[in-house]
Amino acid sequence: MKNSKQLHRGQNMWQMPQSEAEYIAGRNPVMEALRSDASLDTIYISQDSGGLHEIVSLAKEQGIPVKIVSESKISQLTGGAVHQGVVAQGACGRYASLEELLQIAEERGEAPLLVICDGIQDPHNLGAIIRTAEAAGAHGIIIPKRRSASLTTTVGKTSAGAVSWLPVARVSNLVSAMETLKDRGVWIYGTDASGSSYTKQDYTGGTAFVIGSEGFGIGRLVGKSCDGMISLPMFGKVNSLNASVAAGIFLYEAVRQRMAASAT
Repeated sequence: MKNSKQLHRGQNMWQMPQSEAEYIAGRNPVMEALRSDASLDTIYISQDSGGLHEIVSLAKEQGIPVKIVSESKISQLTGGAVHQGVVAQGACGRYASLEELLQIAEERGEAPLLVICDGIQDPHNLGAIIRTAEAAGAHGIIIPKRRSASLTTTVGKTSAGAVSWLPVARVSNLVSAMETLKDRGVWIYGTDASGSSYTKQDYTGGTAFVIGSEGFGIGRLVGKSCDGMISLPMFGKVNSLNASVAAGIFLYEAVRQRMAASAT
């Protein structure tokens, strides 16, 4: 598989609605946003912080204003989130279209590998899923417009900057999006305890994993639209895993299979 870091660096192909502009907090997320040429308006740096010379240098190279402000001002901008003395004003990511996710896979010469988040409302979980999916070389994340976390500051922070590299498509109707994917040759696997073992399926072709909400799992209509249901073996007394942990296991099984197939 090709290195996911080669994907569209420096290209502004996803556009966040202006009304959803956010603040990107933390040194690593701000640095990744700068490296990916994200649309940033201003960078605010605490007058009490040090070690931010590279961020300041990159910002100046890109013509992004840098303002030195008080620690309390940065805390106010981020709503009290951990910021490490730096925050950038702008969207923490840009929404892509479903077609663009498929185009990315085609340009890389790979079968699509996607994650569909069905009602993931915890921004920490969404950020962690984005981080893992980017590391696994996935081509994108799909989220619904309603009953889902969006690309907020918390998501950007939790993703450790991965949201600057991995496109996220936000769709009006997950079921319709799934039908579009199936028409394009993508097999969709829902994740549920009643499903078959996740190691019994073939993920070397176009694959999308549906990760359900933290409290309710996959919705009924979304579940009916899946090509199959897969599960993880559970041996402890707790019968579920965190959504981002489960997503990571499924994604890396796909990575393992694809690497094995390419080696033969």
